[in-house]
Amino acid sequence: MEEGKILRERAFFHWLYNIEGIGRVTVRRLMEAAGSAERVFFMEEERLALLLTAAQKKKLLSARRAADVKGEYEALRKKGIDLYPASDPRYPRRLSHIPDRPEAVYVKGRLPEEGMPAAAVIGARVCSAYGAYLAERFAAAFAEAGVCVISGMARGIDGIGQRAALQRGGLTCAVLGCGPDICYPPENRQVYEAVIRQGAVISEYPPGTPPRAGLFPQRNRIISGLSDLILVIEAREKSGTLITVDMALEQGKEVWAVPGRITDELSRGCNRLIWQGAAPALSPEQLLEELFPLSGSGRRTGAPDREGQAQAAARAKAAAGGRTEGLSPEEQNGGLREAILRRLEPVPVPPEYLLRELEKEGISCVLPQLMQLLMELTLEGRCMQEGNRFYRRPQV
Repeated sequence: MEEGKILRERAFFHWLYNIEGIGRVTVRRLMEAAGSAERVFFMEEERLALLLTAAQKKKLLSARRAADVKGEYEALRKKGIDLYPASDPRYPRRLSHIPDRPEAVYVKGRLPEEGMPAAAVIGARVCSAYGAYLAERFAAAFAEAGVCVISGMARGIDGIGQRAALQRGGLTCAVLGCGPDICYPPENRQVYEAVIRQGAVISEYPPGTPPRAGLFPQRNRIISGLSDLILVIEAREKSGTLITVDMALEQGKEVWAVPGRITDELSRGCNRLIWQGAAPALSPEQLLEELFPLSGSGRRTGAPDREGQAQAAARAKAAAGGRTEGLSPEEQNGGLREAILRRLEPVPVPPEYLLRELEKEGISCVLPQLMQLLMELTLEGRCMQEGNRFYRRPQV
């Protein structure tokens, strides 16, 4: 299809998609009958009467009389937004065959290449430090391996994972439950703007559509539809995250869940998913081995990450106070572990407090590294966790 014809159809579809009272099901019916949005625009009233209710027909005819199809589409493009109907060559192929596919998607930014592997990283909006650490770890590993991270840019796990992918220079897509020109939640403004630069903000809702509770469950089918696999990091037993899981299973997608302690409320949803048959996600490497065959790309991980190794060495050197000569990585890490234990209080303190205390002593450490060591110390019984805070194990 020639470029001019494609742009013309996008413009007419934008007009059709924004008529009040003409929903997704009706748009599909009109498109199936006419073959294109442009033909719907010029359809005879007698034929429209066979496809629409009287109220819908009245609204469509009114919209046709008032339409400035070209001008409205140009205004959309000036906002940096484009529209890809299901018939468009730029429409994501992964969405073409899912149940109740979106009839079009608005995109702000650039969509990933069709062959690029993609993984959804989703979870609780109010997450623990354990969940935040693992969201960063998995998403960063995906980004470094060339995997597109898909999420909903929500508070908690979604936004943390997308931020980690962006920081590693990866590609990520945020699927919104509002118009693509609206940042929701507002506190994720920096993530929203970075996603547009390094990926795409995607929505099936027209620009200006405000966030409403009823729109978010619908957008979840797009998150799972765009992904080769779905990773759940923390979820309560009754959680909106599990709606995405249900849709993923309906689409035939693989679901992985991070296991957690049976006493943690935020791990109950994940543990139940594993009990029901979801695969336990134990490491990013494990998922990457599964992911590339699923996406159809022949790529594999395992090539040495020189930059990552250099950064890790620099962190270890700083953690040891600059004295790394003759020390193994285990010894360097051991020194940092002991420094963390010395600064733990008998009352629960957040990881940020420990970072500040270490910094006062000239010991440099980053949050993911600190969280990994705190998790190790907790598993060893040398410190205790309460929510997203940690404290020194009482001496018996």
